[in-house]
Amino acid sequence: MSTLLEDPASLHEWWQRVTANGTPLVEPWRDGSQLVTFLWRGSAQSTRVWWGLDVPLERMRGNDLWYATRVLPSDLSTVYCLVHDGVEELPRDASGRGKTHIDGHNPARYLFPPDPADPGDHDNWVSMLSLPDAPPEPWLAPRPGVTPGVLTEAPFDRQVIVYHPAGTATAGLPVLVVFDGWIAREVQRIPTVLDNLIAAGEIPPLVALFVTSHAAGRDDDLSPDGAMRDFVTRELLPWARTTLGAGLDPRANMIAGASRGGLLAAHIGLTAPGSFGAVISQSGSFWWPSDAPGRLIREVAQRPVADVRFYLDVGIFETFPAPGGVPSQIDMNRAMRDALRKQGYSVAYAEYSGGHDYVNWRRTFADGLIAVAGVRA
Repeated sequence: MSTLLEDPASLHEWWQRVTANGTPLVEPWRDGSQLVTFLWRGSAQSTRVWWGLDVPLERMRGNDLWYATRVLPSDLSTVYCLVHDGVEELPRDASGRGKTHIDGHNPARYLFPPDPADPGDHDNWVSMLSLPDAPPEPWLAPRPGVTPGVLTEAPFDRQVIVYHPAGTATAGLPVLVVFDGWIAREVQRIPTVLDNLIAAGEIPPLVALFVTSHAAGRDDDLSPDGAMRDFVTRELLPWARTTLGAGLDPRANMIAGASRGGLLAAHIGLTAPGSFGAVISQSGSFWWPSDAPGRLIREVAQRPVADVRFYLDVGIFETFPAPGGVPSQIDMNRAMRDALRKQGYSVAYAEYSGGHDYVNWRRTFADGLIAVAGVRA
């Protein structure tokens, strides 16, 4: 970059050379960090790296090159896209063009596939950034010799997909309820994670219930003020007990979600300890509601302490203000952790090098399961 800054006329030759090896540019730095340079060429009023990171790019005087360099932790794993002129949307295609697009010279890209049952859903593309010391993802891929569990659909008005562990009768097993069921199955790959953890003896066999919300109603579905709590505790769990013989021991049952789903999972864990004994909340939206931030955090001290275990995690780059300008996701997750521990709850808590994204949640979900349901937990 320094050579180019001194001689902007050499841009064409320089661009051909650096993009041949892909972007962004990654160089070793000091203290376990990496020097990461994001690049884009084109015409815009403003340009940003956005989503897992938020990095404004600067335009080089006299040409169309935009760039920004940041020192980032060597174990960073996250997703991002490039957005222009104030747009904040994920790309809908892999063209590398438009007001929002993937990094066209980064070959690491990922499609979040649309739920075929949701008319409001659509393709979302992201570029992926995994620095040299990014944590491994040992539980995501199918393993030789591990028989996959069986997925069936439960008879409800909303889509609920049931995971039955291979070779195990469901009677007497605990229940795991997971929100955002489509993306939990397709992106987080939770059925495969369960297959592998059960086969390895890390967690006992369980029945998982994946509860889907459509895009148009997701915020209402996953609000503590919505109807989902009653659906889970008064319809879904009784059905699992009656039909499958599962979920009979409340302390062994778990409820899980990410973002808004993490908020609702924690709400149900706190308000229905007779149904669930453990909560997995990934980047829980504890800022909710924006007009009275942190309501659930305040409620922790107002409720009788129950025998509920918690796993919370959040990304170190979730520092942007939440909707309405309220405190950031990381600040509110730390506050929730502190409130729970002050009341005497068992809380496993982790901060990972990344942002608000499923690339991290798909990995740390196994950590959460082991923390609250593991055979040695």
